[in-house]
This record gives sequence, C-alpha cells and structure tokens, in this order.
Amino acid sequence: MENLFSVKGKIALVTGGSRGIGRMIAEGLTLNGVKVFIVSRKKEDCISAAKDIANKSEGECYPIIADLSKLEEIEFVVNKFLSKESHLDFLINNAGASWGSPVEEFTEFGWNKVMDLNLKSMFFITQKFIPILKINASNNEPSRVINIGSIDGIINSQFENISYSVSKAGVHHLTKILAKSLVHKNINVNGIAPGPFPSWMLSTGVGMKGKVKGVDWSIVSKKVPRSRIGSIEDIVGTTIYLCSRAGSYVVGETIVCDGGLVACS
Repeated sequence: MENLFSVKGKIALVTGGSRGIGRMIAEGLTLNGVKVFIVSRKKEDCISAAKDIANKSEGECYPIIADLSKLEEIEFVVNKFLSKESHLDFLINNAGASWGSPVEEFTEFGWNKVMDLNLKSMFFITQKFIPILKINASNNEPSRVINIGSIDGIINSQFENISYSVSKAGVHHLTKILAKSLVHKNINVNGIAPGPFPSWMLSTGVGMKGKVKGVDWSIVSKKVPRSRIGSIEDIVGTTIYLCSRAGSYVVGETIVCDGGLVACS
C-alpha cells in the first residue's frame, strides 16, 4: 500500500506541456520522479519550460518542438522520442486550442484549427505511440493514456467556443473508444475533464489578456461551488491517481476535476 500512488522511474510525454494544465502535469510528474518530455510548437517557450521544470524538481524534463495538428509532425515527435527512449509509460494528451465566435459568424478556419489539434491529433499521436506504449506494459502494470477534455464538453460553456466544446465532447467519447481497443494490449485509456484552472486560455476568455500570475481570479472562482479555481495539486493528483497502481483498474473513464461545477449545474 505504501507505493499505491508511486510513479517514480516512469517515462511520460505531455503534449501542450509548456504552459497551463499541461505544464502543471509535467511539473508534477517530474517532481514525483518521472522523466518527462513536453511537446509544444513554440520553440522558445518549450525549451524554457522544460529547463524551468527540470530545475525546480531537480529531475529530467526535455522539450520536443512540433505542431501536432500536422500528421507529419506527429511522426517527427515519435521518431524524436525514440531517438532518446525505448519505451513510454504515460502519454498525456493535453495539447489544445480554442476559438471564440457567435454561431452566425463562426468560420471554417476556427472550426478546423480547433478540431485538428484537439481531436484529430489526439487520435493519431495515440495511434502512433501504441507500439511504444506496449513495450513495458503488463497486465499488472499497464501503460497509460490520459486525454485532457473539459467540462465544456459536458455542459454548455459560458463562452461562445463552439468548436472547442464539441471537440472536447469528442475527446470524452474517443477516450471510451480507445479504452476498448487498447485495454487488451495492456494500455489503460482514461480522461480528465478540468474546470477552471489558471491558464492562458482561460485568462484570454475572461478578459485578462493571457495573464496568469498577479491577476484577480475571483471573477471565475466566485462561480465555482468550491469557491476557488483549480491548483497544480488538483490536476496532478488526479493524473497521478490514474497513472499509478491506485488507478490501474480504471478504464475508459473521464474524471471531472472542476470544484463542483458540473455536479451543481
């Protein structure tokens, strides 16, 4: 029981790991003894984040620069990872984008941009990593895929982010489909549907112009039943539960981590 939540010595890849929820997960896993690779399309941000995470944790965190909305760059990520490691224990599919516009004005670009990154890339990067996830996986210690969805894929969002909400609903169902396909390969697929966390995406949505630190989050937290926004401990705790022995019998579920917004809606 003392190692029930241990993830020490594992290897993880976190997409969209340079900021927001992805960075929180990357930092939390690294602090708990996981070697982490983070993927982002912004070179300077990705390199800086990996260095900062490694320094904070005195652990290992490495950047991979790629735009996952493009299939050829997913192939690049797989090959780059294989040039460094021989197997993968945890694939955290977090990379995502949003687009805000009224129904009457919503564009094809805003639809495709979000769907390509949030949903299509999640399927194809998981597909490409299946052989690598299988290598060290066993019945007692399966590899894990964690798909980051959103409560916007469960309840109507307060924002006019149509393609984002639809894509996240798709993520939740894709999680069940992949779970059924991969469980017999000793790969557990689950999801997390976060509520409000301090991130660039949320900050832009509520008019804070992308600022995360030094801003008043009360405009958001006062709407949350728990009366606060999410913290790194909240999202990392849920992730570690699903990745550790504690969560190894959980398959195809999407855990809501939102301070009660969905339950109390």
